[in-house]
Amino acid sequence: MDLKRLIRDIPDFPKPGIVFRDITTLLSDAEGLRYTIDTLTEKCKAANLSPDYIVGMESRGFLFGVPLAYRLNAGFVPVRKPGKLPAAVHQVEYELEYGTDSLEIHQDALEDHHNVLIVDDLMATGGTAKATGELLEKIGCNVLGFAFIIELKALEGRKKLPDVPIITLVDY
Repeated sequence: MDLKRLIRDIPDFPKPGIVFRDITTLLSDAEGLRYTIDTLTEKCKAANLSPDYIVGMESRGFLFGVPLAYRLNAGFVPVRKPGKLPAAVHQVEYELEYGTDSLEIHQDALEDHHNVLIVDDLMATGGTAKATGELLEKIGCNVLGFAFIIELKALEGRKKLPDVPIITLVDY
């Protein structure tokens, strides 16, 4: 299946010169959504990834992480922006092109021996994925790999990530 035909390009969003890859059109297509989750599952199994938990980054990582966790018989743990989680959290701050941001995870969500797979919809510069990996390694988790629907190859985000399997379905 050609997933690119289900991903809408929005020029000049959120600012001039940017082409936004909109996955809402993929999500609304039942066959495309099923194909996406099935293919992610197959690729994870082919890479011998058997995570205890899928960790999804806010917010689109939740959309793909939960069904993938179900298919891989794993739990799901969200990583969120500051102030969104109600219990005690671990936090990591990371650099953006225009400043800094932070990510948080509940302190009781994972333990130091857990094997995790990090999932998001898109990898651009790799900053959020890298920060999530660092947050999980700080806890003591074993990051098995990363899975994305879309990779923006020209931004070379995978160069920031550790030497683990990186699964992508669509490259731009």
